[in-house]
Amino acid sequence: METKHAMARSLNKVMLIGNVGADPEIRSTGSGLRVGKVSLATNRTFQDRSGQQQERTEWHRLTFFGRLAEIVEQYVTKGDRLYVEGRIEYSQSEDDQGNVRYYTDIVVGEMVMLGQGGPSGTGAGGGGFSGGGSRSGSGFGGGTSRPGPDISEPDDDLPF
Repeated sequence: METKHAMARSLNKVMLIGNVGADPEIRSTGSGLRVGKVSLATNRTFQDRSGQQQERTEWHRLTFFGRLAEIVEQYVTKGDRLYVEGRIEYSQSEDDQGNVRYYTDIVVGEMVMLGQGGPSGTGAGGGGFSGGGSRSGSGFGGGTSRPGPDISEPDDDLPF
C-alpha cells in the first residue's frame, strides 16, 4: 500500500489585545498605498522567584495596509484598546552608520476597536475591521493606557 504524504502546513498567526501607545503614524507609498504604524502595549503579571508580584509590559509594532490603515488614521488614537489578528514579519535594514537594525512587526489583517482606555477602565464600544474593510464584532471597553515608544522609522523599512 502506497502512503501519501500530506503537504506540510504552517501557521503564522498572532492575536493581541492591548493599548495603543502613541497616535498612529500614517504614510503613503509611491503607488498610493496607505501604510499605518502603531505601537501596542500588552501586560502580564507573574510572581518572581522571591514570590513578589511583578508586571511586565511588552511593546509590539503593528503595521496596517490599505483600508485598515485608513481606518486606523481616522479612528485610532493613543490610549485606545485594540484587538488585532495578524502575522509576524521580520526585517532588517542598515542605518547611516552601517549598523544592521532588526525589526519585528505584526502585519494586521483583522482589528476590533474595544474602546478608549483610561483611568476609569471604561470605553466606548467599537467595531471590527478586516483588511477588506468588512465590519463585524461588538464593542467591549476597558483598560488603562501607558505611554509608548516612538515607532518612527525611516521610510526604507517598509517592505516595498
